Amino acid sequence: MKRFTKYALPAAIGAFAIGSYAQAGSLEQTTADPQVISPPVLPVAPASDWTGFYTGLQLGYADMDGIDPLDGHNETYGFHAGYDYDFGDFVLGGELDYDKTDVDLGGAANVDSVARVKVKGGYDLGNTLIYATAGAARADTSVGDETGPFAGIGVSYKVTEQYTIGAELLEHRFDDVGGAAGNDLDATTLTVRGSLRF
Repeated sequence: MKRFTKYALPAAIGAFAIGSYAQAGSLEQTTADPQVISPPVLPVAPASDWTGFYTGLQLGYADMDGIDPLDGHNETYGFHAGYDYDFGDFVLGGELDYDKTDVDLGGAANVDSVARVKVKGGYDLGNTLIYATAGAARADTSVGDETGPFAGIGVSYKVTEQYTIGAELLEHRFDDVGGAAGNDLDATTLTVRGSLRF
């Protein structure tokens, strides 16, 4: 028994060592799982949302042309308030605005102010909104109040989520100013605007 143990134990150890060596030197290559490198995740800027109320001030210029002597131009200043709803790419809104001015129409009349009711629709470009607008305008003149349609374009840019700056170009049409047939007046206004959004 001693003799068996004497030879069996070294033989077992040797066999184990040879087996381990053979495994280590095996011609069969073991392949490790390739390491998948994922691309870096870039931060995505939050989408801008134009939904909400806003109000602000505007400063501009009005040029009014009609049959002589109904011509004149002057600066304008006023305020606006409205609401926009952002549908994703499309923004729909409504607005009221009021401009104070003093346009002398060649001594025949004076335009003291213009108030407007607007509908507007535009395209959401993130921090920029471009839009078309149309509605009804009422001009307060020294020969009476005149109501007519207008249409135009505008742009707003978000300086911050609460503050925007922009501009509007509007074309107006007033017929029979002062009740006189043919006394039609075309008015072009260009304004720069600053608004607070809520």
